[in-house]
Amino acid sequence: MKKRLVVGIGGGSGIPLATELLSQLQKIEEIETHLVYTRGAEITAAQESELSMGEICALADVVYDNKDIGAAIASGTYKTVGMVVVPCSMKTVAGIHSGYTDNLLLRAADVTLKERRKLILVARECPFNTIHLRNLYELSQMSVEILPPMLTYYNHPQTVADCTICIWGGDTPHVGSVVMSTARPSLTGSGVGVTSSVLNGIGHKDEYVARKFAEAAAEKFVCTAVCSCGIHIDGITPAQMQEVSVVCDKLLKQVIAGA
Repeated sequence: MKKRLVVGIGGGSGIPLATELLSQLQKIEEIETHLVYTRGAEITAAQESELSMGEICALADVVYDNKDIGAAIASGTYKTVGMVVVPCSMKTVAGIHSGYTDNLLLRAADVTLKERRKLILVARECPFNTIHLRNLYELSQMSVEILPPMLTYYNHPQTVADCTICIWGGDTPHVGSVVMSTARPSLTGSGVGVTSSVLNGIGHKDEYVARKFAEAAAEKFVCTAVCSCGIHIDGITPAQMQEVSVVCDKLLKQVIAGA
């Protein structure tokens, strides 16, 4: 049976992030995406995306009406591996924070919280006011992953596009570590060096893999590369950890060679 992942699209700026996520998840046979989006998302998509809302919906396996608060994902008995809201507006953040579930997206997020499943919010706003920061902080204390999309300038980007690599694997797909690597002039005076920033989930060791991919991509393409990695195997043995490392090294070589 496929593992169900709920994807919510809010009205914040960043619709291309949602379409890229759905596109990448299509390639993972084990994952079944369940999409719900707000009216704000429709308005923003018309301004930001080359795809129509219908074409975006076609990237998902199941699509719900946001007004249908009796849909399957509104119930905790409907098993999912978690939920990602991308982009997540501050209105949606406030609704999740307060438990104000007046639409399906908010109800699905509320269910994810109460069932102790993984909830990731790609929070999109600038600047944050005190209310935004308080809501995000308090949600983070409830084990919600706050993952705002950050821009960098010290790598002197020439295009809007960054190099994004997503790796999922194991028994429970999740995001355990996010590594952002940026190419820069080597500190030794020649060639290209890389500076990395790491965000780890509590107790996760996925940085080992994520850093390898992000730094290799940043160095090869002389860009900013972001790798989100989640590999979870219950009761993994040292021998299995070594096997995962070998497989990831082989995959990295294939990715870089084929790019």
